[in-house]
Amino acid sequence: MELRFTKHTQEKFQVLKRHAVLISQEQVEQTVMKPTLIDRSRLPLFIAQRSLDSDHVLRVVYRVERQTKVIITFYPGRKNQYEI
Repeated sequence: MELRFTKHTQEKFQVLKRHAVLISQEQVEQTVMKPTLIDRSRLPLFIAQRSLDSDHVLRVVYRVERQTKVIITFYPGRKNQYEI
């Protein structure tokens, strides 16, 4: 399945970088393609989640359009807030 980044998502990399939060496009792609958890509570949006480090996860919000996953936004979060 193909991935497409929205303009907002592309700009978010720079916003987080200014706050010393370094997340790569590859990390976002890996989270969508090989998540450890998919939150379906906001359908038709999906939230893919994957571990960043021992204390944090990366959450990626996307929707599916035909054969493309459109990445809307992403954000780091604390594991104790998002993991079961």
